[in-house]
Amino acid sequence: MKADKVLDAKGLACPMPIVRTKKAMDELTSGQILEIHATDKGAKNDLAAWAKTGGHELLSDTEDAGVLKFWIKKG
Repeated sequence: MKADKVLDAKGLACPMPIVRTKKAMDELTSGQILEIHATDKGAKNDLAAWAKTGGHELLSDTEDAGVLKFWIKKG
């Protein structure tokens, strides 16, 4: 999936992946896609809930070699 911006949040513990995601989202315009890489297992539930409450759309999420990857479309 083609992302407009990639955020590396690997090695960060909660709540930092969400804090960095919010900051990165602020730099995008509506409809653009942010790709997030995280290693904190809690990020899966946290980012899904954050996207929903923020009016964004979690398009996809995968896990590859312990790295969680998310694609969120800005609302």
